[in-house]
Amino acid sequence: MTAILAIETSTMFCSAALYVEGVVFSTEIVAGQRHSQLILPMVRQLLAETGLSLQQLDGVSFGAGPGSFTGLRIACGVAQGLAYVSDLPVVAISTLEAVAETLDCDKVIVAFDARMGEIYHAAYQRSVAHGWEIVCAPSLCLPHQAPSVSGTDWHGCGSGFDLYGALLSAHYRDNLRQIHPDRHPHAMQIVQLALPELRDRAGVNAAAAAPVYVRNKVALKESER
Repeated sequence: MTAILAIETSTMFCSAALYVEGVVFSTEIVAGQRHSQLILPMVRQLLAETGLSLQQLDGVSFGAGPGSFTGLRIACGVAQGLAYVSDLPVVAISTLEAVAETLDCDKVIVAFDARMGEIYHAAYQRSVAHGWEIVCAPSLCLPHQAPSVSGTDWHGCGSGFDLYGALLSAHYRDNLRQIHPDRHPHAMQIVQLALPELRDRAGVNAAAAAPVYVRNKVALKESER
């Protein structure tokens, strides 16, 4: 039996998912600032629903970022704690890639609102053999300075497109086929992306797990970065 837990707390939403032999059980709530209070009860709910214990799992995965600094630390810390007590590997999954996974498309540009007029950006192309391949690595940029992509039939999604849709549509006017609104990271996609990683033994021990902030100097002024 293969069983993997996933948690995701990088946005205002808080979600958990449990993959058990091809079936995904999940729960999500609009958490606001209550992620640290909600995530463990959600995990316990899923374990009770499936009749599993932590010791029966094959690994723990989490949304590693980018996203809310506090939310990323919560997800990483909870994943580390759960994995440590049960001696399980941890898989860190990009929240940008998790949003791409919500679409049934082959070419996806993902943009998250990073505040201060900026976005977290990445672009992915789906490969039959290797899953999502990175076309543009996760980065921080202004919407009108987002990395370019080649070709057409690209799909845009993420809170950055919700907030800066006009700017990004103009920037990618020769590339975009469609924008998909209201897409955010969910533990369902985190656990699906973690599955091949664990099968390839790509998980790390709990102490080595870490968030991916992208914006490292959040306290500095824009002119200083």
